[in-house]
Amino acid sequence: MSNELFDALNFLEQEKGIDKEVLLEALEAALISAYKKNFHSASNVSVKFDEEKGAMDIYAQKTVVEEVENEHEEITLEEAREINLGYEIDDIVEIEVTPKNFGRIAAQAAKQVVTQRVREAERGVIFSEYVDREEDVMTGIIQRVDPNFVHVDLGKIEAKLAKMEQIATEEYHVHDRLKVFVTKVENTNKGPQIYISRSHPGLLKRLFEMEVPEIYEGVVEVKSISREAGDRSKISVHAEDPDVDAVGSCVGPKGQRVEAIVDELNGEKIDIVEWSEDPVVYVSNALSPSQVLEVIVNEEEKTTTVIVPDYQLSLAIGKRGQNARLAAKLTGWKIDIKSESVAREEGLLTEDTTEEVNVPLEDDDDFLFD
Repeated sequence: MSNELFDALNFLEQEKGIDKEVLLEALEAALISAYKKNFHSASNVSVKFDEEKGAMDIYAQKTVVEEVENEHEEITLEEAREINLGYEIDDIVEIEVTPKNFGRIAAQAAKQVVTQRVREAERGVIFSEYVDREEDVMTGIIQRVDPNFVHVDLGKIEAKLAKMEQIATEEYHVHDRLKVFVTKVENTNKGPQIYISRSHPGLLKRLFEMEVPEIYEGVVEVKSISREAGDRSKISVHAEDPDVDAVGSCVGPKGQRVEAIVDELNGEKIDIVEWSEDPVVYVSNALSPSQVLEVIVNEEEKTTTVIVPDYQLSLAIGKRGQNARLAAKLTGWKIDIKSESVAREEGLLTEDTTEEVNVPLEDDDDFLFD
């Protein structure tokens, strides 16, 4: 082996990030494979490298015996003592058997083994680099778009954004930059596989961590997220320090922080609410922006009956029930929404809590969400 080959190994180590020892092991396996093709045996072969001399030698390990039955694995005592007088029966003798010419087939076999080992090593390097990015946000560039996947270049690997992980209202174009949430990283037979999402609630959480220093530093905690990607989301936040405005921190000066996230998600509406361990307060907050008159809690069944002004019933429920549905997911409580007039008829609300407002009611003014 020439010094140029060792130089090439050093280059691969620096360029590909593969430990040179791994490459030397690959070369050793390649040489043994080539030797096996030439001499039909490799079980007794070892390889020794000398980087200073730029040399690599193959040694056959033979057992000292009285009578040779297999010349590839055995040597007589007389022949062994010609090498060193100290050899005895059953000792192992190493004899250099470096082929002068491997031949085209042997060289090809060696090349295949080296290529395979290098590929495996590269996969290991890529996996170790990306496995720590699980549940994190990465920025990639869209390489191509097909009916089932958006192919995103994340640097050393391409990830596929599946249809179910896309935002239905978004359009994806080649060469666009895209922030994605890494849901899982796996090392498979085909190499590292990275699963990404634009619709996962984790994307929203990470974006808030990136935009809101108080969340990143742990001063404000994200308690829960409910999301209907591309349309609307709710996020509940809490700060142990009573002097810290958790909701205000997320909104930012003049709404700049939350607006940056809304822009990244192409206009997805985001409701930021204050978390509370009191379900009455929490459910009331979660139904924002609607006004809530009263919340009746059933701890055993984990359900709540929420009474809202007649004119706010549609707002509390939301379009296609979205506001109430997201509030139920956010809090973990079933929410039964009743208008004020119906609640009075059923005896759930007797005190006059709001001014009377003449607004037409929906035909169906009793809704349950979980």
